[in-house]
Amino acid sequence: MESKTCCQSKPSGPSAESSCCGDQGKSRADWLLWGSGLLFALGIAVHFLFPAAPKWLMTYGHGCAELLSRAWWGLLFGIVAVAVIGRFPRELVAAVLGKGGTLSGLFRAVGAGVMLDLCNHGILMVGMGLYKRGASLGQTIAFLIASPWNSLSLTLILAALIGWKWMIAFILLSALVAIVTGWIVDRLVIAGKIPANPNATDLPEGYRIGSAVKGVLASLKPGWLNYLKLAREGLAGSRMVLRWILFGFVLAALVRALVPEASFTEWFGPSIAGLFLTLLATSLIEVCSEGSSPIAADILTRAHAPGNAFVFLMAGAATDYTELLSLRETTRSWKAALALPLISTPQVLLIGWLLQRAG
Repeated sequence: MESKTCCQSKPSGPSAESSCCGDQGKSRADWLLWGSGLLFALGIAVHFLFPAAPKWLMTYGHGCAELLSRAWWGLLFGIVAVAVIGRFPRELVAAVLGKGGTLSGLFRAVGAGVMLDLCNHGILMVGMGLYKRGASLGQTIAFLIASPWNSLSLTLILAALIGWKWMIAFILLSALVAIVTGWIVDRLVIAGKIPANPNATDLPEGYRIGSAVKGVLASLKPGWLNYLKLAREGLAGSRMVLRWILFGFVLAALVRALVPEASFTEWFGPSIAGLFLTLLATSLIEVCSEGSSPIAADILTRAHAPGNAFVFLMAGAATDYTELLSLRETTRSWKAALALPLISTPQVLLIGWLLQRAG
């Protein structure tokens, strides 16, 4: 049974993040954040300062540098988005995303995920921010599943690599997985099997989006003091997610250093074994969205395995440990966090197997 915490009674205004939940653990050092950050910084230092280091260490350093070069803008945008979303009244989030537990709300969340041009690490920050402002768990999970590689820029890259036919098929199928998973999660929440979002709010009668937007814009008025305050709010709100992102970066770089890259495409042929190996690989290897599209294209074109390519793209969002651990800390529930892989992964594998047979 889920235990009640002070989080379930915190205020709903823009200052809500300063509630008791945001203060938990302030007096203790965040060893995961600082330890992962230190190991990641050491990898960057090896890449730039120690060209004569052992091969495995250089591979680790190159992996850290590559992940930083691909993800820095998404992380920065995510921090800014967390700060801005923190200024949104929960009623405004509810008005924009629609009512939680409804199909229209899920379609809006998926649409937002597809349209937002941001890498998976930035998307994770935005998704957790939306949950804190009142999005239902189903909407949050649908947003996370639909988002990582479905941005406009990456979609065009994918189309150039694998062709428009496969690109459109992958987009439609990923949206289907997101909607079905979000709908099932919301049904489980309604049935009391998974905890509901304690931040959810109902719209007051006669609520006007325009005046709420004006209030948010007024809180973002230009000025260095306000920008510094936004930066502090963004970093504070992103800290929980950043610790797991840095941990994932370090683990991914270590895997690259210890697992031969040549074996990657060799093992992922169009077979049931290749399908499950692809699932295992994308679950363990933290690949940013900019890197997942070329790898998926390589699996499709060189290994002739369209189903594996789809699994590589989708299972990374469905089973990513960074997302699972961030969901666990945001929702305070393992049930809520594990709903993401347990419900979406079977769908992804089934679709991958069907694509394999059709391809």
